[in-house]
Parts: sequence; C-alpha cells; structure tokens
Amino acid sequence: MELASWRTLALVVKKADVVLEVLDAREPGWTRSRRLERMVEALGKRLVLVINKADLIPRRVAEKWKRIFENEGYPTVYMAARHHMGTRVLRRTILRLAESTPVVVAVAGYPKTGKSSIINALKGKHSASTSPVPGSPGYTRHVQLYRVDDKIYILDTPGVIPVEGGLFERVVRGRSPEEFDDPVPAAAVLIEHVLKHNPLAFLEAYGTRERDPYRILEHIALHRGWRYKSTREPLIEEAARTVLRDYHRAKIKYYVPPEEYLLQGRGRRLA
Repeated sequence: MELASWRTLALVVKKADVVLEVLDAREPGWTRSRRLERMVEALGKRLVLVINKADLIPRRVAEKWKRIFENEGYPTVYMAARHHMGTRVLRRTILRLAESTPVVVAVAGYPKTGKSSIINALKGKHSASTSPVPGSPGYTRHVQLYRVDDKIYILDTPGVIPVEGGLFERVVRGRSPEEFDDPVPAAAVLIEHVLKHNPLAFLEAYGTRERDPYRILEHIALHRGWRYKSTREPLIEEAARTVLRDYHRAKIKYYVPPEEYLLQGRGRRLA
C-alpha cells in the first residue's frame, strides 16, 4: 500500500466537495483523525463520518455511535460496505450536504478501515471513468473521476491517513504487521485490549482459554506447528503477525462500547 503524506492527503481533500472519513465500527474513537477533520474544515469542505464494518457490532451500538457523533456536529452514517449495506443512506446523506450537483466525493481514513470497499460500493456496477483529475502530481497523478450518476462523482483513490500514535494506536489504525520490528508487543497490547471487551474472543478465534497474551501466542504457534528449528520453542513472532492480520480481517470478535468513549470525555481521537 502506498501511504499518503499529509500534503498528498490535502491534495485529495482539495479536489472534493464532500469528504467521507471512514471509521472501523469496532474502534470508532481510535480510528478517527481530528487532524483530518481540521483539514477538511479549514479547506471549506463538508465532512461525513462513515462507520464501516457495522456488521461486526450490534445495530443498537451503531445507532448509539451515530447519535454521539451527530451530537458533536458531524453527519454520520453506519454501513457494511463489503456487503453493500447502507450505500443508499450514504448517497442520500451526500446529496443532502451538497451545496450543488454534481458533487465530487473523496474517501479518507486509516488503513484497513474499508475505504476501497466504500468507493466500490458507491461506484456500483454501472459507473464509468470520466477523466484523470488534472493537476495531480505524485501520489494522486493517477486519480480518476468516476460518474456514479448525474449527481455524484467520486475520486477513485482512498485518502490514506498516515498512521501515527503510540503502539496500540498504530495497531488499530492499520500499521502492517511487517512494519513492526518486533510484532510480539504489538500483538500483546491488542490481545489485552480485546480480552477486556470480549473475554471469549480468543476461544472463538483460536480455541484457547488462556488469558495471558504470551501464552495465547504460544498456543497459536504450537497449534500451527510454528517452531524455531534450532530450539523447537514456539515461534511466537509469527503467531503475533497472525493475530494482527486476523484483527484486520475481522476474525477476532469484539467492539468498544460507546459508553467508554463518553466516559473518557471523547479524548480518544488524538491525531
């Protein structure tokens, strides 16, 4: 994946009338970027928060997130883009916010939140490329405008927010497992967080009742036959990468309740 810088992300935002900020329904607080939101506001664009992967959480929870964010002043839609659920609601929201039509839409968010799925859901089967977007050097030089219908055009490039923050933030915001010098601490902090919200998550995913992150990683490694050739010790580094990948593939089931976000004073969107 080619990650955008903030400068190149700004180029994508500038070319749009409406920007969709895509959040992971399991972690909407941590996958929000206040820096992106300030950029969109400073450039005079309209912003919609899109809670994607809503099929991974109860509908009542998605509804509560929607109310919370709308009370903060942000139009919000929840959807499951990979199943094309919620696409019509998203289109209606875009048109409601558009000052005029046709409206140009950009999609932005951290890696792994499903930006490309949302672009594809909006484009649908009958969209057609119009022309490359002019004046788009570097990262955006191949950007295409797609005509969704007479009223909506979409920039066919996801605005990938640079992954910043501490270890936990980098995990849930989509840092690739291969980019961690040692994936074990990253997996351990994720495991602790997941167990806090779903004590059965790793029993369901890997068949282990262990609660200690390192024992969970040992279980995964031994179950799959991953051992160091020299010592025959479990290869927990590979197990850690598996956990990080499986988290982003939605194979590890949990979600953060909206009450936790409210209790912490909405302080979880740091970057």
